[in-house]
Amino acid sequence: MPKKRKTENAIAMLKEDHSDVKALFNEFEKADTSSTKQGIVANTLMKLKLHASIEEALFYPALRQEIQDEKGLLDEADEEHHVAKILIAELERMSGEEEHWEAKFRVLAESVRHHIKEEEGEIFPEARKTNIDFAALGDQMLNLKESLRTNGIPPDAETRMIADQGLRGESPSRQAQQSIKVPLKAA
Repeated sequence: MPKKRKTENAIAMLKEDHSDVKALFNEFEKADTSSTKQGIVANTLMKLKLHASIEEALFYPALRQEIQDEKGLLDEADEEHHVAKILIAELERMSGEEEHWEAKFRVLAESVRHHIKEEEGEIFPEARKTNIDFAALGDQMLNLKESLRTNGIPPDAETRMIADQGLRGESPSRQAQQSIKVPLKAA
């Protein structure tokens, strides 16, 4: 007889995802080998892609139907996802040996931590004021998450953009460093 899956509250599921990625960000900071960091990054990117996919397909649309978002919280959340997905797409095309790879992952971590703080501090409290059945929505989100794990996550616009345009190359300030004359104080 198949094991019955427990019902998950949508908000609790998202908060659990938040805890998982924050723990991975902390692990990355403590890691001391390149291979360990690469494994943590790969795991984190997959978790973030799954999380963003279920939020964008189900959680945010449900909220948009049920709340008056005068503050533009959901628009801001969409833009934060967009920025994170660009960094994710870039990191997925990198080997982990690039000079700015760790910096890019740290910027992703800072951005996601900020997003989590806003989501948990502003969006979730607004969501709880609605009549949304978060247990039923959680089941839909869990089904989608399992399907994406099994069948793969389709490339989003950001992934297609980075695949088409490629990585930006060397840092603009590194390029300019070689060609400028730096004004120095008189000795």
